[in-house]
Amino acid sequence: MKEDPSDRSLISSILKAYDIPEFTNAEPIVSGLINRTWKISTVNDVYILQRVNDGIFKRPFELADNSRMIDDYLREQSSGYLFVAPLLASSKEGVVFVLGHGYFRLFPFITGSHTINVVTTPDQAFEASRQFGKFTSLLSGFDSTKLHTTIPDFHNLSLRYQQFENATLNGDPERIKQSFELISQLKSHIHILSTFEKIQNNKAVKLRVMHHDTKISNVLFDDQGKGLCVIDLDTVMPGYFISDVGDMMRTYLSPANEEEKDFSKIEVRNDYFRAIVQGYLSTMRSKLTDDELGFIFYSGLFLIYMQAIRFLADHCNNDSYYGAKYENHNFIRAENQIWLLKRLLEKQSLLQKIIGDELKKIIAVKD
Repeated sequence: MKEDPSDRSLISSILKAYDIPEFTNAEPIVSGLINRTWKISTVNDVYILQRVNDGIFKRPFELADNSRMIDDYLREQSSGYLFVAPLLASSKEGVVFVLGHGYFRLFPFITGSHTINVVTTPDQAFEASRQFGKFTSLLSGFDSTKLHTTIPDFHNLSLRYQQFENATLNGDPERIKQSFELISQLKSHIHILSTFEKIQNNKAVKLRVMHHDTKISNVLFDDQGKGLCVIDLDTVMPGYFISDVGDMMRTYLSPANEEEKDFSKIEVRNDYFRAIVQGYLSTMRSKLTDDELGFIFYSGLFLIYMQAIRFLADHCNNDSYYGAKYENHNFIRAENQIWLLKRLLEKQSLLQKIIGDELKKIIAVKD
């Protein structure tokens, strides 16, 4: 994609804050959904420039503060780990504010790296899961409560369910009527909420440094297809491991994503499930408690269910949060996720066996 001439003066003013006098090219990167991003080339270096969406992340300097704390810890405890932290401007801040344009960050570009947008092989699922697990594992000694909560209640299923109930009672009457069957189906799975509330009260399920957005595009890969590190750390905050594992299950298991209207294409691929479990346990097995190991399968139920109720709540609220690209967009998304939830539950016995088999392999290797 070609450079937008209107961006040139803005980018120049931002780079000056980093004592970078000029650049040769600015290529917009359009894969991200939240932040606006460019690949910036200078005579000697390449950078990634990103505008922070302060409509979602209300305190951009807290994002930089989180990155700094994590960077400091990893430099001291795991110096060989590749952590892509924002560069400091001449002001010693990790964020630059430009009046009328917002907040910006500059990152080094990792030569020989690339991202992918869709998981197409179990190997990719394994590598991504391994990297997200490694990130949390390396930070197991870091006090997660020191991190700023960048999106309050982001994965708080109790709150999301309250919002869902409120929308199905006080939202658009016609849309509520239209959604009656889906509402009933989601309420029939309220045990997923009950389990989450038990997890919150279980001291053996630890509060950890979690990424919270484990889609495949948030992993850097090398030219051989091996994972290098995780990126896009804006949602890194205290949380439970079920958030990261669940998000990988929600986004990696089916070849059809949440936008698919043909629900017959939705399936749970056993080999991708095994790859997620293998990858995560390869780096997190020694960190997870026995209680946590019992919630690996539940992780998928947790994230899929939460997304389904969020989509349906938004539909009943006339698409006030996600917006809609066509009529009934969020209704279709909700039904899509309900189908994925059904497919996961249908395979519960088989998938639990896969988890057990992988845990036995690890024990056998240790012995």
